[in-house]
Amino acid sequence: MLDLKLIRSDPDAVRTALARRGADGAVDELLELDGRRRELLPEVEGLRARQNEASQAIGQAKRTGENADEALAEMKQVAAEVKGLQAELATVAERIQAVQVSLPNLPAESAPDEDTVLREVGDATESGRDHLDLLGDLVDMEAGARLSGARFAYLKGPLVMLELALVRWALGELEQRGFTPVIPPVLVREEALYGTGFMPDTEQQIYSLPDDDLYLAGTSEVALASLHAQEIVGADRLPLRYAGFSSCFRREAGAAGKDTRGIFRVHQFDKVEMFAFVEPELAEDEHERLLAIEEELMQALEIPYRVVAIAVDELGSSAAKKYDIEAWLPGQERYRELTSCSNTTDFQARRLDARYRSDEGVRHLNTLNGTAVAVGRTIIALVENGQRDDGSIAIPAALQAHGAPAEIPAAP
Repeated sequence: MLDLKLIRSDPDAVRTALARRGADGAVDELLELDGRRRELLPEVEGLRARQNEASQAIGQAKRTGENADEALAEMKQVAAEVKGLQAELATVAERIQAVQVSLPNLPAESAPDEDTVLREVGDATESGRDHLDLLGDLVDMEAGARLSGARFAYLKGPLVMLELALVRWALGELEQRGFTPVIPPVLVREEALYGTGFMPDTEQQIYSLPDDDLYLAGTSEVALASLHAQEIVGADRLPLRYAGFSSCFRREAGAAGKDTRGIFRVHQFDKVEMFAFVEPELAEDEHERLLAIEEELMQALEIPYRVVAIAVDELGSSAAKKYDIEAWLPGQERYRELTSCSNTTDFQARRLDARYRSDEGVRHLNTLNGTAVAVGRTIIALVENGQRDDGSIAIPAALQAHGAPAEIPAAP
């Protein structure tokens, strides 16, 4: 949620920033509504003061035996005026909330207007078989479809050990870098999705349990962001960094016929997610730090990749700036998104009312998120880049210490 004080103090700058996202039209309405609210508040307070005076006059008249009809009439008239103004004030406040919620975050000045490749790392020239051809019945899409429908899969045998090794390795690497490992709930209330900006925005992607007023989270970002909702933390505790592991669920609405082969785009997947709460002045540096960690993990896994700065019109409502890391997939002979990291500034923290106290007073935190390991897609990248001519698959040494096999034999 954008800071209304910022919109009020520098509307032209806000309009200019939102125009890059095609969302500047609501600023004038918001300012008009805010102006009307600021007019109504003193009017209501003034009428309440008159109510108090009339009430005192009625009490005085009753104590002295004087006629209180005039004071009673005044009280009745003022009460009617207060009721009308309070109703208008409630309507204005509701509309302000609706308009504020509809506005995306302001893009950073450094966020590009078009997707921009910043660098390529590793050999992205190899071609080969895709993960389904290489893994055979270790990925059972047919059984998954019989059980749960399209885009569900059973992973078997060495793939299970590879997944668990990936998760354990990633959590260990992040813990060494100051992140606290967390296994959060995957069922969340609407307030958590609203707080992170997934509502209203991506409802069509979210599985819901209407009987319980709960939703299946599409990323542990949602749960991690709510760790300090409605809380004021001391500045001496910052930065707060968490590494969340969870299963994630996305309906992938509107993606019919797109990436339907294999486990690249499925409805259920596991992920290790980084999340940070920092002081506003440190958010840009923290964003670069998250990206650097993602690159270090990619290099340790020996996966060729490129870093892309994402265009402002593809940021999603919460992000001010976003980087994607795209892995080279020999089976598709192209780069595909594997991880992302976003600086959401104070957008989520305002919705969640997550604040910190410093010598300068109480301020909203800044939040950032980044994928450490999206397990399914990382398995695809490992398998396709580790394939040998005989169909066997070499697994990076970094994972073997955590239980991954040294190789996956060629599928029969």
